[in-house]
Amino acid sequence: MQIDPPIQSSRLKLRTLKEDDIGERYLSWLNEEEINRFLEVRFTGQTASSLRQYVASLNDSKDTLFLGIFLKGSGVHIGNIKLGPISPHHKRADIGIVVGDRDHWGKGYATEAIGALADYAFTGLDLHKLTAGLYEENEGSRQAFLKAGFVEEGRLPEHWLCGGAWQDGILLGRVRKPKAG
Repeated sequence: MQIDPPIQSSRLKLRTLKEDDIGERYLSWLNEEEINRFLEVRFTGQTASSLRQYVASLNDSKDTLFLGIFLKGSGVHIGNIKLGPISPHHKRADIGIVVGDRDHWGKGYATEAIGALADYAFTGLDLHKLTAGLYEENEGSRQAFLKAGFVEEGRLPEHWLCGGAWQDGILLGRVRKPKAG
């Protein structure tokens, strides 16, 4: 799926990734252990070719929206956010996010991107519920989702093997608020 115009928040622009966005900087995020620690992509080495193919397949998808997170002022690409797969029957979708540029960690960009995408999902796509799953040690993501209005809905004990130790999976959700009036 692709969108135009982009989704905008106070500091960010979320837009469909273009060929120009897929460069060494983006590729380095996926191959750096500290950044990909909680991403499933860590199990396979990424190349420029595999990354271009991945982005193209998501841009062509009928049920997944994959967007780059860009700073409004400078246009710097700092991460990505994904909505999908979208279930039209159940009106729900999963959100996943990575802020790959470590210089922008801890500044509230993930919360802002999640909130902007959630607003779009609820108003623009008429979804009812959004979900997210994460490793229990991924406290940064957990806090970002909680600040964006998600609540913890459950835990999957010893669900993920990470760094030689088992971690619980945390399940989060956010339901669209009823319209006033």
